[in-house]
Amino acid sequence: MSETVDKATLLEGLNEDLAHEYQAIIMYNTYAAAVSGIHRKELQGFFQEEVADELEHAKFLADKITALGGTPVTRPAEVTYTTDPREMLENVVEAESETVTRYVKRMKQAEAYGDYGLASMLDTMVADETRHKEESEKILRGQWGS
Repeated sequence: MSETVDKATLLEGLNEDLAHEYQAIIMYNTYAAAVSGIHRKELQGFFQEEVADELEHAKFLADKITALGGTPVTRPAEVTYTTDPREMLENVVEAESETVTRYVKRMKQAEAYGDYGLASMLDTMVADETRHKEESEKILRGQWGS
């Protein structure tokens, strides 16, 4: 992204990211409660562990939005509910993939805006979300051969 990005565009994107972090917190928490069957213990623990990372991301984004003079959103993006463990993991993989794509875009916007600290933090968050996605993919392959 060689062009400059204005603050309003960056804030809009960060609020989109925040809504999706709220979605992830709710999704992981709900899936941890709803998962059943032979893989319940493993998946419940996995989902519960992810909540803390997503909450840290949400805290960072809300703080950054206010530091830039914006107002953080208070509503999550839509959460897809299911009780099927395989669908839960597939939903997680999809959500994390979309998050990585959004954060890469936001990182480029932050650089174009000149906020290199934000760009650096988003780079770290890309690594976190990529790890979440890859762990979910490993579980899917191990349990269902996908």
